[in-house]
Amino acid sequence: MTKQKRSFFERLTGAKDIQADNYRESVPVYNEEVEAPIQMREPAQAFAARDEETWAPTAFGQSGDNAEGQLTIDVYQTENDIVIKSTIAGVKPEDLDVAINNDMVTIKGERKNEEIVENGNYYYQECYWGAFSRSVLLPVDVIPDKADASLKNGILTIRLPKADVTKTKKIQVRGF
Repeated sequence: MTKQKRSFFERLTGAKDIQADNYRESVPVYNEEVEAPIQMREPAQAFAARDEETWAPTAFGQSGDNAEGQLTIDVYQTENDIVIKSTIAGVKPEDLDVAINNDMVTIKGERKNEEIVENGNYYYQECYWGAFSRSVLLPVDVIPDKADASLKNGILTIRLPKADVTKTKKIQVRGF
């Protein structure tokens, strides 16, 4: 038995040359005789138990477990203020709660759907209805007592005056 020299490819990859009599010409990929029907999954328990009269489609991000929606916001600075803007269409000013801590602003509210639509009558339901909130970490110190919030044309604008941390305040030392 003579030893054959391995090709460059065989030495590089470790592959071995297979003689023609050791393998089949073709490999069956699909065999109709062995085909079996595929069993579909049973519906999830929540869907199987739901009542068609009480079921309503929910928008993206909504669920029936009292989850809160999250507001989209813009935060930017001017020379003197930090400004937060958010689209809050359909919410009355008295339904909004804006809380300001030293380094955080929290906006909470609820968008109420005043119209009841019967199930099955929706073609699309993408609007978020229900409670929402958003907390924003502020990039600089602000003066919470001088903050201002306004709601115009469905856009909430919060202006927070920057605290001037570079200003040095001198105080009088009293002696006793």
